[in-house]
Amino acid sequence: MQQVFTKAMARNIFLGGAVFFIAIYLMLSYDTWQRIPARDHADKMTPAVLRGKYLLDTNDCIGCHTINGEGAYFAPELGNVYKRRGPEFISAWIQAQPTNMPGRRQMPNFHFTQAQLDDLVAYLQWLSNVDTNNWPPNIQG
Repeated sequence: MQQVFTKAMARNIFLGGAVFFIAIYLMLSYDTWQRIPARDHADKMTPAVLRGKYLLDTNDCIGCHTINGEGAYFAPELGNVYKRRGPEFISAWIQAQPTNMPGRRQMPNFHFTQAQLDDLVAYLQWLSNVDTNNWPPNIQG
């Protein structure tokens, strides 16, 4: 006995598959949302970290840099710069801008005070401790 594949059977297969994959999507989304508090360490945001984030946002650093892979790709990644370069380098680099080296991209000098530089470094240190599953890769640059 040969069974005929009908439109109703095709519809049932489609609907069954759609429900199955929607259920998987919802379970994975729920699992992700449950893990976020343990990974973002938002409870460790100090006033200095918040001031540093404010400076980074109001000076449009993401207009040139990326943060955790998001933003412009003109300048180096900031999400892991603290681990790559350290606090002394970050402060000195920002103060030394522009370098006036021919052929190199130039960052403007924002004339930050030492307290503002300390706040930026605090934010970049906090940012480097967000668990991003090693994304973006920790490439020297």
